[in-house]
Amino acid sequence: MFAVIKTGGKQYRVAANDLLKIEKLEAKVGDIVEIGNVLAHGEGENVTFGAPFVDGALVTAEVVEQGKNRTVIAFKKRRRQNSRRKIGHRQLLTTVRIAEILLGGAKPSKKAAAKPEAKAEVAAEAKAEVAAKEPKAKKETKAEVASGEEAKAAPLFKAPKGEPDDLTVIKGIGPVAAKDLAEQGIVTFAQLAKLTDKDVAKIDEHMPFSADQIKDWREQAKELAKK
Repeated sequence: MFAVIKTGGKQYRVAANDLLKIEKLEAKVGDIVEIGNVLAHGEGENVTFGAPFVDGALVTAEVVEQGKNRTVIAFKKRRRQNSRRKIGHRQLLTTVRIAEILLGGAKPSKKAAAKPEAKAEVAAEAKAEVAAKEPKAKKETKAEVASGEEAKAAPLFKAPKGEPDDLTVIKGIGPVAAKDLAEQGIVTFAQLAKLTDKDVAKIDEHMPFSADQIKDWREQAKELAKK
């Protein structure tokens, strides 16, 4: 039996035990996820189509891996205007193995993982119960809470003293990207110019910029830092 499912704005023809790469799902490796948007199902030439989805049909899948697709480069150049724009994008992907194709409202043999919101509610309830049982437990002071928040929001790099440079001068860095870089401690041409490949990999991992983008900005910054 096969089914046609819709997820991440795309349609896929799947069967039991198929390995499939789809747009990122919020789930951990080993979790069972449910895909309720079944457009069609069938076996051989006998096919049932939905309008747009088949009532009572459900596909379950096990999360095998969370990763990224290869970097896609978009390069634009305007002739005789000294204008170039290079942007990279890496789509987040989830690899799943199709477990079951269920029809007529049948229940899956393995329960799907709880959604993050539900997990948060359960954790909050459990925490409230523990707090009620232990009223004399030590509470965090405002200073401890503040220090914890600062640790979580620590920037990737230490910003130098002095006046920051206008990073939007670099082609490919707009006001939003410049703000994101500043929040992570990158505020001057000299900093961008001195980024090592290890630094580039760190930015690629924690920020919405590809390694190719950052390397291009680094080369432009080297020229601007000389001025």
